[in-house]
Amino acid sequence: MAEAEELPKSIVRRVVKEKLSTCSDDGDISVHKDALLAFSESAKIFIHYLSATANDICKESKRQIINAEDVFKALEETEFTEFISPLKDSLEEFRKKNAGKKVTVSKGKGDEKGKKRKLEGELSDKGEPFEKGDLGEPSDKGDQGEPSDKGDQGEPSDKGDDDQ
Repeated sequence: MAEAEELPKSIVRRVVKEKLSTCSDDGDISVHKDALLAFSESAKIFIHYLSATANDICKESKRQIINAEDVFKALEETEFTEFISPLKDSLEEFRKKNAGKKVTVSKGKGDEKGKKRKLEGELSDKGEPFEKGDLGEPSDKGDQGEPSDKGDQGEPSDKGDDDQ
């Protein structure tokens, strides 16, 4: 199967060892490589099954994006209701922890767009500063790419592209 679909082995090993250590009196438990592979494959199958069920629920609601409620309903449908409460708690904790980050990231993206637009307006097609009278201005006729009376060489201009 594709490597992109594989779960990270180190994380699978850590989760398995943490869970087994809480179930056992013996502190350090060693897990065979084949057992870790079986846990990984089982988790992958569960994720695919839950995803497909949540996708079906989403499509029934005539939406294209799966949300958390779809996953909770999928857990109910697949009779894994014991996971709903811990999952809701984890989701709430995650949202609280990342609430401030979302605002910061959104502001950062807006600033980048503004900078990019400003930079694009200042540069010609060749990446050089664009000044009035440079080559590439549209002709007096309004057609781009045709030489004007000002010695234009027929290069298309950046001006007017924003209207399209």
